[in-house]
Amino acid sequence: MPVQQSIGFIGIGIMGFHMARRLAGAGYRVTAWNRTGAKAQPLREFGVDIAAAAADAVRDADITIVMVADGPSSDEVIFGAGGETGILRQMREGSVLLVMSSIPVETAAAQGKAAEARNIHYLDAPVSGGEPGARDGKMTIMAGGDAQAFKDLQPVFSVLGRSTYVGRAGTGSLAKLANQVIVGNTIQTVAEALLLVEAGGADPNAVIEALRGGFADSPILQNHGLRMIAGNFEPGGRCHIQLKDTRTAQELGESFGLALPMTAQARETYNNLVENGQGDLDHNAAYLDLRRRSSLDS
Repeated sequence: MPVQQSIGFIGIGIMGFHMARRLAGAGYRVTAWNRTGAKAQPLREFGVDIAAAAADAVRDADITIVMVADGPSSDEVIFGAGGETGILRQMREGSVLLVMSSIPVETAAAQGKAAEARNIHYLDAPVSGGEPGARDGKMTIMAGGDAQAFKDLQPVFSVLGRSTYVGRAGTGSLAKLANQVIVGNTIQTVAEALLLVEAGGADPNAVIEALRGGFADSPILQNHGLRMIAGNFEPGGRCHIQLKDTRTAQELGESFGLALPMTAQARETYNNLVENGQGDLDHNAAYLDLRRRSSLDS
């Protein structure tokens, strides 16, 4: 399969916008579609064509990228009602379906089988890095599915970030769940540590600096920790998305007979935030829920 030049991009959210923009800037012919069309319109200034329907975006594409919110949304756009009206029926044989949404493992596996039956190459390749990673082309991409397609799409992946092939269809999504478990649990741990520091009377900014370079240091401490202290909860990764991924990981773990107590606690935290109307805040808002539960805020 030759290096491809034409991309249909489905789903223009916080990260999808930057991804489509970067691909167009790298010389790919990008046609985008979004359920809320107004969100896609600003891409025109970057040379992206805007399709009136999802089918129009993918019909002539060499690569179709799906970047929507979750598994049900992904299935809806790929299969449509009764499996007959989605984009999979519009894609040409031999093209690539690249699902970069965070979806359940079993969803990705089923999509892979359906794509293979239509002679379409499939990869589930969810990403990590939030809006900054998408904007700067520094996302972490975890891909499962067609190994040859993964190799052939390296020029595409290189525009977006760093990619790793992890196995059969569904394993990309499994790797992303592992990522989300680590991120969600670590954000909560950082929030707890900072609350302890504040309650004890230390300067939390100074403590974060003191921990720099040690075993407790991490990008989450240096990024999200500082944002928590500053009261900056503008979304990169939203709480309701973190809840969705944490719930999916816990349920998958239960199906394997695993005990995941830290993940269960993180799920409770993010569920609290969503129930308190804070689902669209950044997932570092775990700090706010812990403050509320500690009676530090009225």
